[in-house]
Amino acid sequence: MATEEIARLGRARFAVTAAFAAHGLVAAAWVARIPQIKEHLGLGEGAMGVALLGAPVGVVAAVRFAGRIVARWGSRATTVAAGVAAALSLVPLGLAWNLPALLVALLLMGGSLGLMDVAMNAQGVAVERGYGRPLMSGLHGAYSIGTLLSALAGAAAAHAGVPVPLHLAAAAVLLSVLVAGGCRGLLDRSADAMPEPGGGGARPARSSSRWPLTMLGVIGLCSFVGEGAMADWSAVYLREDLGAGPGAAGLGYAGCAVAMTAGRLGGDRVVARFGPVPVLRAGSLVAALGLGLGLAAGHPAAAVAGFTLFGLGAAVVAPVTFSAAGNLPGVPAAAGISRVTAVGYAGLLGGPPVIGFVAQGVGLGWALAVPVALVGLIVLLAPAAATAEG
Repeated sequence: MATEEIARLGRARFAVTAAFAAHGLVAAAWVARIPQIKEHLGLGEGAMGVALLGAPVGVVAAVRFAGRIVARWGSRATTVAAGVAAALSLVPLGLAWNLPALLVALLLMGGSLGLMDVAMNAQGVAVERGYGRPLMSGLHGAYSIGTLLSALAGAAAAHAGVPVPLHLAAAAVLLSVLVAGGCRGLLDRSADAMPEPGGGGARPARSSSRWPLTMLGVIGLCSFVGEGAMADWSAVYLREDLGAGPGAAGLGYAGCAVAMTAGRLGGDRVVARFGPVPVLRAGSLVAALGLGLGLAAGHPAAAVAGFTLFGLGAAVVAPVTFSAAGNLPGVPAAAGISRVTAVGYAGLLGGPPVIGFVAQGVGLGWALAVPVALVGLIVLLAPAAATAEG
């Protein structure tokens, strides 16, 4: 590989890592301020629940059209434009004066983040292809680090009494500069070309890609249902079902998030050594058995351990799935990722409400067995990710 090409790929790797980190920073920038926003607007739990649907609905709506947008403008331009738009959407979020205004702001933020998500993953696939080895897990690790840092910064701002509009406006300026400046090294439109079949034969028909893309989407859905459940229900389960204290109740999701971050940062080396399919199967078994045994034990410490093992086992699912979708021969990376993301994120949106509905009938402990079953299903569906080896 020529020195100039190595330098170009190095710049692109830095830029796409910055994009993933910025995505996480924007997504979590307002999370610690939710109580203040809720109180300021005088919203009850039901009304706030409606508002919170805005971001995931915006994401799911945007990813359905992201493939066409990237095909028109390129993944580089789309990543930057959507990233800046997502960062600037924090301003109206902090200035929302009623429920409709808050809902619209969250829809805008979710839509921008969804569009950026597909475009930056397409860039990640292109950079990974250039290096000839797995990189996607580390990129998703950068996203996880971004969410953790942003959540901590928001908590610090809330503790210091910084007004919500000022905090989110400052975050919007800083993060828009980060996106515009940090992503300058992204690859140009030539990186968005479709991967060719490994054997050099004729390009397969689009219809032949529908089944593997559907299976990859289902894999993503199985994982994202669990991720949504950990975020929305782990603390409730620890507090109300197992009697954990208020501080201990938050350890379930914290353990899951930290383990997922660590798993992603180390995931590329594991995938490079063993291949995507075995890693998906092993990770899914760890997630399913860890969470299942933790729930069966009926003790707070065991449950926290189970949530942590779920995060560790599920860490590689999204990176491997998106990499496989982006490397499917005859399909543009953004188009494949867009379709898989649309199916997968439906689990993130619909999973927690479904678990709540099931919990009303059988209890939350049994309802959390739904993610156990779904992530266990990935063991059977894992061969769909074999395209990542091509």
